[in-house]
Amino acid sequence: MPVQMELSRIIISDINDHQVIYLKELDGDRQFPILIGIFEASSIDRRVKNYPAPRPLTHDLLVDIIGQLDGELDSVVITDLQEHTYFAKLRIRRDGELIEIDSRPSDAIAVAVTFEPHLPIYVAEQVLEEVGA
Repeated sequence: MPVQMELSRIIISDINDHQVIYLKELDGDRQFPILIGIFEASSIDRRVKNYPAPRPLTHDLLVDIIGQLDGELDSVVITDLQEHTYFAKLRIRRDGELIEIDSRPSDAIAVAVTFEPHLPIYVAEQVLEEVGA
């Protein structure tokens, strides 16, 4: 059963190639980091701080496309961890059907934080066990 998490921290470094986001269990104490790229970290940080972009960013475009195609973003699920790489699904409802699209967790979370309130973020229990959260 997936566990609901929330974005708890974003660490952006000028001297490292990888940035870090932390997910924290919504109704518990478990948390863990995910290394992400600067573009995704900046997009997430911009959304969390409510900084407007002069033009739609890539994640805004994705949200707009899904809406124009009569889809409704539902949630994000981090489903797996293989060889230090996380796998996620962006869940979309369309015509009563739940569609899961393969995604990098950073992109899925960037999409999730474009909404207010943010889309729910879930993590598979097996992933939490593997990271020792």
